[in-house]
Amino acid sequence: MKKAILAVSFGTTHQDTLEKTIAAIEADLSAAFPDRDLFRAFTSGMVIRRLRERDGLEIDNVSEALERLLSLGYEDVILQSTHVMNGDERDKMVAQALPYAPRFLSLAVGAPLLTELEDYRAVADALLSRLPPRREDTALVYMGHGSEHYANAVYALLEYMLHDLGRRDVHIGTVEGYPGFEEVCRRLEEDGGVRSVVLYPLMIVAGDHAKNDLAGEEPDSWRSRLQHLGYAVSCQVEGLGENPAIRAVFTAHAKEASKL
Repeated sequence: MKKAILAVSFGTTHQDTLEKTIAAIEADLSAAFPDRDLFRAFTSGMVIRRLRERDGLEIDNVSEALERLLSLGYEDVILQSTHVMNGDERDKMVAQALPYAPRFLSLAVGAPLLTELEDYRAVADALLSRLPPRREDTALVYMGHGSEHYANAVYALLEYMLHDLGRRDVHIGTVEGYPGFEEVCRRLEEDGGVRSVVLYPLMIVAGDHAKNDLAGEEPDSWRSRLQHLGYAVSCQVEGLGENPAIRAVFTAHAKEASKL
């Protein structure tokens, strides 16, 4: 029986971070499943179009990838999400995959990064392993993407867990959801005595949002706005996918899916 694992990501047009994050996750999945061939799909139509038009690079969406696997004779497939949460992109992935389920002998779906309670502890530990020691005058701020989807609550839960683990100097905000930049600023004020802020992306890849909205030189970036408020700001522009402990969560989810 031919077996495959299909790694499904939002995608990115930034080749540098793709290799450090998405490709690194895929490499770990491939190593964990030596009996399966690895394939890639993206859920972002915008990213797929941009890569095609700019680079001549063809990336399948989920439907196209599954159609391809059927044509190649694969019968057993693990579809592993590399999304942060069970939000819009994961819903899109499942919707595209569902019609194909009867056409495979087995089509299992692996959970995104933050799904079960134990995932939050694993991710919190992974973040803490890369953070500097706590300083009274310094706050650490993560920027997530954010969403109107109810799964957006993952950010508050993760922040709460980090605080319970002793890092009340860590705050999480989002570009397109709640809490946003204004809520982060209020938390910095409530901390009292904060003079320095270190910014981190809370995204699998360090793409447009990380390079521009977070760390860019433009006046509307989080970096510039915090500097305007008088904080000394530094940035650590590293996607979550660069952290081996984060990648291990995706591999664990794929292994769980393979047992279903």
